Amino acid sequence: MTAPLYAKVKEHILEHIRSGAWTPGTRVPSENELVEHFSISRMTANRALRELTADGFLSRVPGVGTFVKERPARSSLLELRNIAEEIAQRGHVYAAHIKKRQTVEATPALAEQFEMKHPARLFYLVMVHTENGVPVQLEERHVNPFAVPQFNDQDFAKITPTAYLIAHQPVDELEHTVEAIMPTAEQRALLDIGEDEPCLALHRRSWSRGHVVTVATLVYPASRYALYSRYKTSPSGTLSQ
Repeated sequence: MTAPLYAKVKEHILEHIRSGAWTPGTRVPSENELVEHFSISRMTANRALRELTADGFLSRVPGVGTFVKERPARSSLLELRNIAEEIAQRGHVYAAHIKKRQTVEATPALAEQFEMKHPARLFYLVMVHTENGVPVQLEERHVNPFAVPQFNDQDFAKITPTAYLIAHQPVDELEHTVEAIMPTAEQRALLDIGEDEPCLALHRRSWSRGHVVTVATLVYPASRYALYSRYKTSPSGTLSQ
């Protein structure tokens, strides 16, 4: 079956993006140029550009042109990944900014999450991770001080909390929950985003030797980051063991 003309135009543009010939910021052919090159109607050219824009490959600036869009950075959903290493692997500059660092009394809800029989004190950390100076992750974390007593003494500008915890308490179980949220005013300010910017919130609990070590919420601006996973499955689509 012959592909529709608009699909052929889309694939032509995508081939240039995937090959690296058209890097982020490159101006792509206009509707008029596509009409002339492919001998197609303006409606067909418009549909191709419109769908690629909706899919996140292009950015259209009225009166200026259509450009290849910078793809959102991605972070693994199923693995514990060091965000500093992820950013460095992309050739970008990572930085961390501590906003809060203190010891707090566990609320009944936190005590339940940490599977504590009685409320106790927890380490509490709030920090912003940036990529090339742009905030990409807001980390709010509670840590069991009995499991990692030196946690609050660390210089998290030099080592991320994730890297430190993995080094001191090997992880044997993870729990992840992801939800789409509208951030609070405080979260918007820390992430430097507008009132209408949605976010992805990754709620994570990790266990070591059968005990909950940390409970964290990682908030990502939806336009700057994406969460992904890839894994082997059985023929029926269930996770392979």
